Amino acid sequence: MSETPQSETPESVASTPEAAIVPDSSAIQEAGPLSHRLTADGFIHESLGLDHLGVEILKVDRAFLVPFATALYAYGFNYLQCQAGYDAGPGQELVSMYHLVKVKDDVTQPEEVRVKVFLPRADPTIPSLYWIWKTADWQERETYDMYGIVYEGHPNLKRLLMPEDWVGWPLRKDYISPDFYELQEAY
Repeated sequence: MSETPQSETPESVASTPEAAIVPDSSAIQEAGPLSHRLTADGFIHESLGLDHLGVEILKVDRAFLVPFATALYAYGFNYLQCQAGYDAGPGQELVSMYHLVKVKDDVTQPEEVRVKVFLPRADPTIPSLYWIWKTADWQERETYDMYGIVYEGHPNLKRLLMPEDWVGWPLRKDYISPDFYELQEAY
């Protein structure tokens, strides 16, 4: 009995492991309701779509970060849950990220938004949001310490985890570890 080759249907192609790995680059990111509201109010930004939990991700230029963040605070995003940074890769941009939550009484599923600011490696400076959300204090210091992103206007921007005399930014992907190891006495 001979086997007849089966034609590939769209369902069989989509179920192959290779098809699941390659993202569809032609997919258009749909802006969420918060992005539409910000656009209607005149705030320039770019929608990066939704994450796996349905949280809107918005990209803003560093020049507009303070008025943008102030608007989000006025919209009710009164809690900075997390501020973090990451390195997009050697020679690529550094990113400062803010995860904001709208905290209210008797809310079981609070509204959330994530704001990202992409910064060039040559000049990774950004305004501090400490003056809007006080929880940005140590979080911005940690991002400064690990990635070298400078938060202008921060009241106490100094190293938090590494020694003050440490050279370089340890979590950057192009960081080269020093060739020395200091031996310390163990008691």
